[in-house]
Amino acid sequence: MRLTTKGRFAVTAMIDLAMRQHSGPVTLAAISQRQNISLSYLEQLFGKLRRHELVDSVRGPGGGYSLARLARNVTVADIIFAVDEPLDATSCGGKRDCTSGNDGRSGKCMTHELWATLNRKMVDYLDSVSLQDLVDQQRVRQLQEAANQAQGCSVRVNRVGAGAASPAGAAAPAEANV
Repeated sequence: MRLTTKGRFAVTAMIDLAMRQHSGPVTLAAISQRQNISLSYLEQLFGKLRRHELVDSVRGPGGGYSLARLARNVTVADIIFAVDEPLDATSCGGKRDCTSGNDGRSGKCMTHELWATLNRKMVDYLDSVSLQDLVDQQRVRQLQEAANQAQGCSVRVNRVGAGAASPAGAAAPAEANV
């Protein structure tokens, strides 16, 4: 069981869209460039997202995509299921015909309920995470990265022969932010 690139790219593109739609419709070309996702692949994904009424499209100059509902009202599960991403840990695809006996009859395998429960838990979790949650996490991450970069610009400068002498007779150090 794996989440394929279809689901991952759809969620990533929706985060990008949600973060930038405040200044008008967002083009798929811009998302493609920022996220390094094929434009034709995004066109396929956004066609499905539009059919599931998660995004709206605007044609013409200045056109692009925007969210069809508030980001807090869109869940990761909504996005995953809109692009037809299967989330199924069972070997039977949930059909309860995991095994075939010697008599030719099919039935549930011994671990069917384990994997079916895992499926429910995954869907419950993905349904509990909103697009707004992911946007907020990304904004916090960007602020932390900006703060870390700003700290990297702090330089310690020792001034020789300036200021009061230290007890050992050396010049007192001074710090400057550049």
